[in-house]
Parts: sequence; structure tokens; C-alpha cells
Amino acid sequence: MAHRDHRDDPQAGRLTDQVLTRRALNRALLARQLLLGRSELSVGGAIEHLVGLQAQATLPPYVGLWSRIAGFDPDELGRMLANRKVVRLTLMRGTVHLVTARDARVLRPLVQNVVERSHKGAFGRRMGGAKPEKLAAAVEELLAVEPLGARELGRRLVALGIGDDPEAIGNAARIYVPLVQVPPRGVWGASGRALYATLEGWTGRQLRKRPSIDNVVLRYL
Repeated sequence: MAHRDHRDDPQAGRLTDQVLTRRALNRALLARQLLLGRSELSVGGAIEHLVGLQAQATLPPYVGLWSRIAGFDPDELGRMLANRKVVRLTLMRGTVHLVTARDARVLRPLVQNVVERSHKGAFGRRMGGAKPEKLAAAVEELLAVEPLGARELGRRLVALGIGDDPEAIGNAARIYVPLVQVPPRGVWGASGRALYATLEGWTGRQLRKRPSIDNVVLRYL
């Protein structure tokens, strides 16, 4: 096939004019991430604009929002966690993220296949034949009574005859049922170990059945 010389194409100049430079792309990314200057967005608005914040540890979301929001009050984020307006749960890359309760019901179904693959890679051979459907039903029943840590949840599930490895089963619980870490975990100035409740039970919001990945990607970009 003959090589087309774009110098002979009258449209080539127009197309070239529309290509962003590397610096422009860099500035656009930083602006989209609210890192060129502090924004006047609310805490919830910023979290949704960013489509969540990495929260594997409890402090990073506070640093991230302080870096982005003018006059950020860490106690406000703590109150939003306590009031169930934002939640901490396993999402992108199989790690804990901080998102609004509204976004959690959209994002979790979209990453479900990914978190399941990660679990199977690490614990698949240790599941002892436990069926995800039976496990999920038992998890929901146990957490309807009280929040539990992953280890305690795993032990109780094994005692019910679901698998035989409490660590693997405890991890499976937060994979096959969307679970949130309940306060005081993650609340500014407080401390608490990771205790879990179901996302739907904690927020009163049901998961979206068929959320649009296109909408989420466009929001992020």
C-alpha cells in the first residue's frame, strides 16, 4: 500500500491543530484531578467528581481532599461516614476506596468480576468447595445481627459448615457480598478495627442491576 503524504492533504493541518501537546494533556489531567488549585466543590461533590479515593489506609482520603478542596474540614468527612453518606469498601483494583453511598451502588457491580478473579487467584484452592450463593446468604444473615470483622466472620461461616479455612472464607465474604467498613473506622480523630456490614443494609440503597460502564468512564475522564 502506498504511503499517504499528509502534506498533500488539505485537512491535515486542521487535524494537527486539534492534537493536544504533552503539556496540555498533563495540565488537563491535573485539572480533572483537582490538583491545579483547590476547588470550591463540597466534600461529597469532590468525591464523586474523582469517582472515589484510595482508602486502603484511613488517612489518605483526608490528605487527598485537603489537597483539593478549599477550606476542607476533616470532621465533615468523618460526619459523612457516620451518617452513611460516604462508605469505605472494596472496589477498584480490589482495594478499599472511599465513595459516596450513591456511587457505591453503581461501582461495586462494575468491579465484581475483577474482585472475584483476585480472590480466586489467592484463595481459590482454599475455599473447601464453599458455594458463593450459600456463603452470601449466610453472610447477610450474620451481619443483619451485628457488624463483624473478617476473621470472626470467617470462623462463624466455617462453624456453619461453609468451607474449612476461616481466612479464605472471611475474605470470600467481602468478595461475594458487598461489605462496607463501618465507623468509627476511617473517622477523623477516632480509631477502630475493620468491622463489616452489608452495603445495602448499611446505606439502605440497593445495588444497580445494570450500571453503565460508559457513563462511569466518561465521568472519570
